[in-house]
Amino acid sequence: MAKIHPHLLSSSPSCSRPEDREIYTVWMKSLVFNSHGCTIYDASGNIVYRIDNYDTKCSSQVFLMDLKGKVLTTLLRKKMRVNEHWNCYKNDRVKNEKPWFQVKKKSKLFNKGGDNFSCQVTINGDDCQTSSSFNIQGSCEKSEFKIIRGDGLMVAQVKRKQSKEGIMLGDDVLSLEMEPNLDNSFIISLVVVHGLMSHKI
Repeated sequence: MAKIHPHLLSSSPSCSRPEDREIYTVWMKSLVFNSHGCTIYDASGNIVYRIDNYDTKCSSQVFLMDLKGKVLTTLLRKKMRVNEHWNCYKNDRVKNEKPWFQVKKKSKLFNKGGDNFSCQVTINGDDCQTSSSFNIQGSCEKSEFKIIRGDGLMVAQVKRKQSKEGIMLGDDVLSLEMEPNLDNSFIISLVVVHGLMSHKI
């Protein structure tokens, strides 16, 4: 099981060495036959996270679990007229609990450059605005995106996975690369939210 750190990003260098970064494979398929969801593998090929939505695609309530089925985070979609909005809670504690963080999809009018997908991520209960504000920027169609901290540091990137021979794998097989010393459940939850918002899960 991947280590889960108590802080979102500790005193990590502005640019880590490639060999220090954590690598995961995100397969946009559920372990359950004929079911919707995704499965996340570590660099050794071990399953470390999973989402099982069963017969429902783009569910409004999703549980990020470890291999044994323990709920790590609960994601709830809040219905809004214009922009999509997701709340994330630690474990399965939702009732009478404030969300751990919120993800709000930005209007395309505010997207920078050629990106066609942009979200603002806000962590609740953190006094440090720089480390508690993140952006998800990228593409819905290609399932490629970056997670950028408030100070401009790219903390994680998702792109199509290639084999060791350089062959591009299917568009449902992605590579997640993240900076060290991150709270992995936070980053994986953001990857799941992107998949839900872009109707991939």
